[in-house]
Amino acid sequence: MKQPFGIILAGGLASRMGGGDKALLDLGGKPLLSHVINRLASQVDGLALNANGDPDRFSRFGLPVLPDSIDGFPGPLAGVLAGLDWAAAQGADTVVSVAADTPFFPGNLVPQLLLTSEGQDQPLVLAATKGDAQTKSKSRSGLIRHPTFGLWPVALRDDLRAALLGGLKKVVLWTDQHGGREALFPSARFDPFFNVNTPQDLERARELL
Repeated sequence: MKQPFGIILAGGLASRMGGGDKALLDLGGKPLLSHVINRLASQVDGLALNANGDPDRFSRFGLPVLPDSIDGFPGPLAGVLAGLDWAAAQGADTVVSVAADTPFFPGNLVPQLLLTSEGQDQPLVLAATKGDAQTKSKSRSGLIRHPTFGLWPVALRDDLRAALLGGLKKVVLWTDQHGGREALFPSARFDPFFNVNTPQDLERARELL
């Protein structure tokens, strides 16, 4: 399998941060997005950013900026679809997605996703961690899936497009339908998929950094 391309998902509305771009918030003297780029760039063959609105605000990062191809902010899957369409034009077979507000995701994210996908005709894997007894969003396996962190096959992009146009918003409904797997990542010290949603989260991220 060719090395995947990467798509950083920054298409959300950041409503709990008061609007604006979470990806541009300062974390340790650098934008949040810089931490994400630094973690992902060495793991993929090409990298783009999914964001809506004026792309010039991200020009300093030197990445292609891909808007959602489906109107109405239908969720992270629209960003994944934008990445798949872009990667298809580059001749890539797969895309790995990450969230722009998650600065501590695993440094071995892509190798672990690829390892878990071995034997799949259409590589489709979501990152997962172990949950506690109180967690309500566990999958059938008992793991907590992180739907914005995944390995996606370019070959299924038209199927995904049709599903989104049909109103699908929940990522795992689509991945389960196509035999998606879960790649388990450790979360002993803290959840590596911790994301910055609120000002309090940003303070915690600064402490973790």
